[in-house]
Parts: sequence; C-alpha cells; structure tokens
Amino acid sequence: MALIELKNIYKSYPLDGFNLQILKKISLEIENGEFVAIMGPSGSGKSTLMNILGCLDKPTSGHYVLDGRNVEKLSSDELAEIRNQKIGFVFQGFNLLARTTALENVALPMVYANVVAEEREKRAREALRQVGLERRMYHQPNQLSGGQQQRVAIARAVVNNAPIIFADEPTGNLDTKMSVEIMDLFTRLNRELKRTIILVTHEEDIARYAGRIIKIVDGEIFSDERNER
Repeated sequence: MALIELKNIYKSYPLDGFNLQILKKISLEIENGEFVAIMGPSGSGKSTLMNILGCLDKPTSGHYVLDGRNVEKLSSDELAEIRNQKIGFVFQGFNLLARTTALENVALPMVYANVVAEEREKRAREALRQVGLERRMYHQPNQLSGGQQQRVAIARAVVNNAPIIFADEPTGNLDTKMSVEIMDLFTRLNRELKRTIILVTHEEDIARYAGRIIKIVDGEIFSDERNER
C-alpha cells in the first residue's frame, strides 16, 4: 500500500456566486521514502495540493488515503493529531517565533504532543545538531541568517520523528549558496533518515534534487516523471 494515495481529487472555493475550481482530477500515489517535487507556475494549484496532502485542508470531492487512513472522513481533532504525529512542515517564511531561542522553537511541536520537558530539550538539541546548529541553540531568529533560520525550521519539522516532511518553497527567501545547502540537507534527510519529502517549488534547479517531479498546470497533473538525481 502506498503511503499517500489520492483518487480523483477536486478542490473549489466559492467566489462571487460561483465555484472557483482550483484542482481537477488529481490522482497519484507516493511511496514511503520518496523525494517528490511538485512544480507549477503561480496559480497552478500546487500549494492547494500541498495543503490537502498535509491535512491542512480537505478536498471538495475525491478520496485521500494517508498511511491507511481515509483523510476526508476525519474530524478536525483527528487531522490535528495526524499533523502532529506524521507530518513536519517547512515554509518559505521560516515561521519561527520571535524573541524565542532556536532550541525553544524546535521544542514547540513536542509541547503539543505532551512530551515531558527533559525529553523535549534532549530531542530538540539532537535535531539542531543534525542540521549543524549546535552552536546556535540559544540564538533568537533575528540573530540568525536566513539559511540558519531555515535549518531551525527543518529541525522543528523532524523533531517529532514525523515520517513525512512537506516543504513549501523552502529556498524562496535564500540566496543560491544557502539554497544548495538547504537542499543538500533535505537530500540527506531523505537518503539517510528515510524521510518522505514532498517539496513545492517553481524552480527547475530546486526540483531536480527530487527523485520524482510532478508538474501541475491549471489544477491538473501535466506530467509525472522520475528524475535521475
């Protein structure tokens, strides 16, 4: 059984008396341990698709099975539980809490998972070590470079041992050198730690880090191809 399975997914939003169709006829499977890039121009529906895959939104119609569970039938509380246990998110804007140390930012998801304080600190330290920030644990976001802030965000995404990492334009605010470092880190998480990575990007050179590239055009899958990394 695939880790992720979408069947005939549609997504629309009401707008000025009619339904604006964002996604149409989306069907795909993603296996455990894959590194997948979802590409498309602005307005293509790629971020909407990621929100559905990440259990942040539900499809208007169609079926979504995540690790054997039928997502569209779950309650808000059940979806929140899945996000906390199975999914880590990395965003273009980092989404770190200001005036809060890197260590505290990374430990935050474990607060919601009811992990005891001593264990939270231990795991947060290890996650920061894995992304090369063991010497920046007590720095606040405004004391870190953009690349370092994104490393903190990645540490926060993996600290709960979530098997799936969603990254929405994770290099969008970074220069070329930092972008390469961040993508090398995602590659290591995929190859060495066997995390499933689902990356949304509009950049061809970033998408080429993935082993599979899915292109979305006008809300539909235009192509789905394997990529020799």
